[in-house]
Amino acid sequence: MIIKNALVFTEDCKFAEKDVYIDGERIADTASDSEVIDAKGCYVIPGLIDIHFHGCVGHDFCDATQEALTAMAEYELKNGITSICPASMTLSEEDLVHICANAKDYRDAWKPGKTSRLCGINLEGPFIAMNKKGAQNPKYVTPPNADMFQHWIDAGDGLVKLTTIAPETEGAMDFIRKFSKEVRISIGHTDCDYDTAREAFLAGASHITHLFNAMPPFTHRKPALIGAGFDTKKVTPEIICDGIHINPSSVRTAFAIFGDDRLIFISDSMMATGMPNGDYSLGGLAVKVTGRLATLEDGTIAGSATNLMDCLRTAVQTMEIPLESAIKCASINPAKAIGEDKDYGSIQVGKYADLVLLDQESLELKKVVSHGIVVA
Repeated sequence: MIIKNALVFTEDCKFAEKDVYIDGERIADTASDSEVIDAKGCYVIPGLIDIHFHGCVGHDFCDATQEALTAMAEYELKNGITSICPASMTLSEEDLVHICANAKDYRDAWKPGKTSRLCGINLEGPFIAMNKKGAQNPKYVTPPNADMFQHWIDAGDGLVKLTTIAPETEGAMDFIRKFSKEVRISIGHTDCDYDTAREAFLAGASHITHLFNAMPPFTHRKPALIGAGFDTKKVTPEIICDGIHINPSSVRTAFAIFGDDRLIFISDSMMATGMPNGDYSLGGLAVKVTGRLATLEDGTIAGSATNLMDCLRTAVQTMEIPLESAIKCASINPAKAIGEDKDYGSIQVGKYADLVLLDQESLELKKVVSHGIVVA
């Protein structure tokens, strides 16, 4: 396959007029057949990678069924999100074992063509701070427990790539030191101060869960987690650009602070994404959805109702984020964060051909290619 006449987002994160050659499942120097896609008027960008979303189209990752994962992955792929690392909620140890095992079964049976590839598991709870639980179920909040966590790692058979920790909780620093070489430790759902966050990063944590949300604010005397994240250059903060979670000015400020080499776009989407307004659930808690706003009964924001591609468009079209920066934050940056960048995240010879064609004027999705197969 050859994709011709497009502006291609190259591996150095710039657009260039060039052809893309696909040989089988991978990007190559020459094409394996004579099929040609005329992409005039389109951008060709890498398939997006969402490393923090909970559900969509009426299903949740925590349903722990193949039906749910398949439906979610079909929707994600049709929207240009070619790799997914879905997030769990704060649930019981037994439930999370089933969730991780179900993800493993999906990965083992996956074939390209109809659904997104599952590249990991993001365990967002239960090792969080009660006073910053957000939409997490307080019944299951618990201090970090190494044996419990190892059960989930074993059930997922290497799929657990991220987990969220509140570093002020009992045993958190020992937990970070024990697991940070195996799993990317993210600081979030926390009320920690600067010194505690900095200690956690020096102990091995290297990620921040949904920047600005479920954490202390940055102030000139108390820089807290955000300040510690800035001062630790390895740290990659997630950011939700759905137009609900964060004011556009704060998004631009985040880019000025952290830069587009570190920020990672996530959707944090829940089951109402791709569905009409109504009543839904997240982690066993009731959620009401109106437009893009999803809230608990007390008004707490409960995930988003927006997929990652729509977050990218919102960032570019209403938040004044450069397109090149937005694409980096939704493709190569998340790939690097979870160790997938050898084969995914950029348009580069040798990597899998996960590609999205977008209209240059509207950013409307025109085609999706997954492992060399045109799927939408």
